[in-house]
Amino acid sequence: MDTGGRIAKLRDERGWTQEQTSAMLGISRAALSHYEKNRREPDTETLLKFADLFQVSVDYLVGRTKLPHQILDDHIRDFVDQLELSDDEILEKFSLTIDGLKLTPEEARRFIAFVRAERMMK
Repeated sequence: MDTGGRIAKLRDERGWTQEQTSAMLGISRAALSHYEKNRREPDTETLLKFADLFQVSVDYLVGRTKLPHQILDDHIRDFVDQLELSDDEILEKFSLTIDGLKLTPEEARRFIAFVRAERMMK
């Protein structure tokens, strides 16, 4: 199913009209109609509005996953936004990979050192 089809399906599941939905999103009914019929692609900001309104992920809206409710809750989002890679506990707890191969703790430390050195050169 394409983006427009998913948007229309989510709206229909809630029993909302295009007029109601467009008002909640702050867009025109005509714009919503164009999105649902795939005549226009929503920009990033509008995709985020759809995702928030329908409580689904942007990945679901654009067809990258079939799981609509696989979204980060606020606690996980805050954690990810503030993740400090140089914390040894983080390096031990999570798998960091490059090209599908797990970094050893030493490789991760060298990577962090490289980024720090590059930043100092700027």
